Amino acid sequence: MQTTTLIATPHHQNFWQVIQSYWHLTKPRIIILLLITTAASMVIAANGQVDPMLLLITLLGGALAAASANVINCLYDRDIDYEMERTRHRPLPSGRVQPRDALIFAITLAILSFTLLATFANLLSAVLAMSGIGTYVLVYTHWLKRHSTQNIVIGGIAGAIPPLVGWAAVTGDLSWAAWVFFIIIFLWTPPHFWALAILIREDYAKVGVPMLPVIDGNAATVRQIWIYTLLLIPVTLLLVYPMQVMGAVYGIAVLLLGSILIQKAWLLLRDPCNLDFARSLFKYSIFYLMLLCTAMVVDSLL
Repeated sequence: MQTTTLIATPHHQNFWQVIQSYWHLTKPRIIILLLITTAASMVIAANGQVDPMLLLITLLGGALAAASANVINCLYDRDIDYEMERTRHRPLPSGRVQPRDALIFAITLAILSFTLLATFANLLSAVLAMSGIGTYVLVYTHWLKRHSTQNIVIGGIAGAIPPLVGWAAVTGDLSWAAWVFFIIIFLWTPPHFWALAILIREDYAKVGVPMLPVIDGNAATVRQIWIYTLLLIPVTLLLVYPMQVMGAVYGIAVLLLGSILIQKAWLLLRDPCNLDFARSLFKYSIFYLMLLCTAMVVDSLL
């Protein structure tokens, strides 16, 4: 991590503003999507009969683990956040939260997550949650983000761990269906994040982060987006056949949602510099995953 001297100035006028700063450090909008995949995995693993208390505890434990990883990510990236106008006013680069306090906060969140999951779910789910933190912090943030154009691909492993946590919390083990869910999230990540990277390419270039659009250009990036999109759709269907974990409702949803995703990726492939197409793909990818998980839950409940 590059060393950047940040001048801390007191910005908090009351306790509520302190709470807001620490809340923003956890990147709650990112956590919501992770929790949706966790919940869907739990419902599938329980054949639609998931224990509400176990669901609540696992989601809370998963949220705490994701929050811990996000805080450490903010701590590590505070130098490049300071260089970008878009992120300069975040709690750490702006000086509203001190690095030491952020680190203590992150460690506390991780301990709470592990304790909660190990005590009220099982040890496997707790260990998986901690592995998610380790992968996101060490593999993605520390090793790959600033050194490889494939940072998103390999770093996507961290984002694919929450479904494993949910499955393990219900069953105490990991079936092939859980690993298929893992691969679905893994393959979904590059189209989702590279579409965003195209939109904020100049920001990454300014701070020297080697995102694929910065190093290889938009054309090469959208070709990768196209490949991962085409791989994603048949993998999502594996839960229907041959695994027979999901039924017709999910299968129909996969085909409908996937056809739209392919269409948007195709439009961007034909016009790699069209930021409107990139923005449309990025936004739809979020809805795609949310609706796919919803279809999983509905199918399991029928």
